[in-house]
Amino acid sequence: MAYLNENYLKLQAGYLFPEIARRVREFCDANPEAAKRLIRCGIGDVTEPLPRAAIEAMKRAVEELGHRETFRGYGPEQGYEFLRSAIAQHDYCDRNIEIADDEIFVSDGSKCDCGYILDILGDQNKVAVPDPVYPVYVDTNVMAGHSGPARKDGSYDAILYLPCNAENGFVPEPPIEHADLVYLCFPNNPTGAVASREQLSRWVDYAHEHEALLLFDAAYEAYILQPHIPHSIFEIPGARECAVELRSFSKNGGFTGVRCGFTVMPKSLLARTENGRRLPFHPLWQRRWSTKANSVSYPVQRGAEALYSTEGRAEIRVLIDHYMGNARILRVAAEDAGLEVFGGVNAPYLWVKMPNGLTSWQMFDQMLRKLNVVITPGAGFGAQGEGYFRISAFNSRENAEEVARRLRNL
Repeated sequence: MAYLNENYLKLQAGYLFPEIARRVREFCDANPEAAKRLIRCGIGDVTEPLPRAAIEAMKRAVEELGHRETFRGYGPEQGYEFLRSAIAQHDYCDRNIEIADDEIFVSDGSKCDCGYILDILGDQNKVAVPDPVYPVYVDTNVMAGHSGPARKDGSYDAILYLPCNAENGFVPEPPIEHADLVYLCFPNNPTGAVASREQLSRWVDYAHEHEALLLFDAAYEAYILQPHIPHSIFEIPGARECAVELRSFSKNGGFTGVRCGFTVMPKSLLARTENGRRLPFHPLWQRRWSTKANSVSYPVQRGAEALYSTEGRAEIRVLIDHYMGNARILRVAAEDAGLEVFGGVNAPYLWVKMPNGLTSWQMFDQMLRKLNVVITPGAGFGAQGEGYFRISAFNSRENAEEVARRLRNL
C-alpha cells in the first residue's frame, strides 16, 4: 500500500472557495426562489467577455494548427519567444525595468506558480506571510511540509504571520524576526491595499539584510490607478537580487478560464545550499519547467500576445474601467449603509469592517439569507481577517448596481 503525504492531513477543512460553494449550494437547494435572486460577489472571477483582439488571435492560431505548413507541436517549455518578448518590452522595458526575455517563464497562471516554486526551495526555509492572505500561499507550504500543526485559529506553527490591519494600512512592516521566504501581494488580495515605493524599499532592504527571497504576486497590477504606486517589485533598486515576480492575464485580460500567466525569475537571484554554496535559481527553475511541464498551448499564448497590441491594450482598459466602476458603486453603497470600507481604489476588492460584532462566517450567512448576495468571509484569509469580509467587483454593471441597492438596506 502506498504512503500518503501526511502534510495534507494538516490542512484545515476545505479550501476557502469550495467551502463557500458548498454553503451556497445548500442554501440554493433549500431556497429555490431566493436562489433566482442570488448574486455572487465572493470568488474573484471575471464576468465580462474576452477582449476581441485575443479572440481573433486565438482563432488565427487554431487555424494555423489545421495546416501542415503552419502546424506546431510541442512548444518551448519556458514559453514562446513572441510572448516573452512582448511581456519583457511592455511590462518592464517600457517602465525602464531591466528584464530579459529569458527571465520570463510562461505558465497557466500565478496561482499555480505559487505552488510550483516550492519545488526548487528547501524544507529549511522559514516562511513569512501577511495575515490576512491569499490562502494558496499558506496551503501550498503546508502541503510541502513547511509548517507545523494547525492552531485553533486556523494558523500554523512554524509559519511567521505578518499582521495587516487598519493601523498599518494593511501593508505589513518587515519583522524583527528572520525569514527566508516572504510572500507579498500588491495590490493585495483580499484587502485591496497597495504598497508605496518606500514600503517596498524597506522589504527589499530586509531581504538583503536577511538574505531572504521575496515572492511578489502582482496579479492585480493593471488595476493600479494612482501614478505614484509601483506596478512591479523590480521598480525598487536591488530587487533583482532578492525577488521573484508572479503575474497573470486572468484579471486584466479575463483569462481566468483560458489560463495564462508568467513568472519573472532574474538570473542574478541566488540561493544557498546546505554546505554554503551560492547558486542561481534560474537554471533550477528552468529545469523544473523542462521536466514537469510543457508551458501553455500555442493558441492561448497568441491570445496573450494580442493583449499587448494597440487594440488589446485599449480593450483591457475598458475591462478595468468597468470593474473599477463597479468597485466605486459598491464602495459608496457600503459607506451609505454605515460600513467602514477599505480597498476598491487600486484593486477590484473591497475589504469591509463588520458591524454588530458578528463573526465573518455569520456575516456570510446573513448576507446570503437576507440579501441573497455571496461575499467572502475575512476569516477564510487568516486570523487577522476575522471582523472583515471581502466584496468582489468582478460582475456585470447591472449586478453591481443591484448589490449596491441591497447593501443600502442592510
